[in-house]
Amino acid sequence: MSESDFSEALAAVPTAQRTARQAEMRRAADAIRRIIDKFVATKAPSDELTRAAEALERVARDLEPWPQGRVFEGFNESANAGDPHAFFDHSPIIGKANPLAPPLDIVSVEGTHVVAEATFGAAYEGPPGCVHGGYVAAVFDEFLGLTQSLSGKHGMTGTLTVRYRQPTPLHRRLRFEGDLTGSEGRKIFTVGRCLVDDVVTAEAEGLFITVDFERIAALYLSREAAVGDA
Repeated sequence: MSESDFSEALAAVPTAQRTARQAEMRRAADAIRRIIDKFVATKAPSDELTRAAEALERVARDLEPWPQGRVFEGFNESANAGDPHAFFDHSPIIGKANPLAPPLDIVSVEGTHVVAEATFGAAYEGPPGCVHGGYVAAVFDEFLGLTQSLSGKHGMTGTLTVRYRQPTPLHRRLRFEGDLTGSEGRKIFTVGRCLVDDVVTAEAEGLFITVDFERIAALYLSREAAVGDA
């Protein structure tokens, strides 16, 4: 996939049309996020927690009969199908259909520069009132992974260096900026930063190594088939 093809697909994610099922997946994920955010430090009495547990157990039972799909999809497969949601919706960082994701919203893609935003709730707390540093690093890993893909190559994280300038606050809109800075052989270089109200809270440098994702996808499918035959 060329740099321009990836840029167009990446930029299309915020406005791409969703199927009814995708829309409901996102709606359900949003509801689960709200539950997680409210549950983490709730002071609800035990009888209310009992009702909540029973309701959630019913939902879990309702979903149990349905088979699990394949979350992993190579980018070429989903992009060529004209469906950018197929690649992004299940990411643990960006995925709007994944309740574990904040999620990180892609705001703009211009050339080799990417901007995204996220708000972290109570479930992501590390130091009091602040985002756990591990989640900040995870966002950089995913976000700079998208940024490096603007090279037109597919890479996996080789090294990720994060410098924490000051605590990153919860419940505030955070802005992530990433730049593809160059490549050398199989190496792809990126830099990024996290800001709140134009103040930098963390910076990162990511080195990615080009890999053949088609081979990885084939390996995944062969292992999945082996498990299914077991």
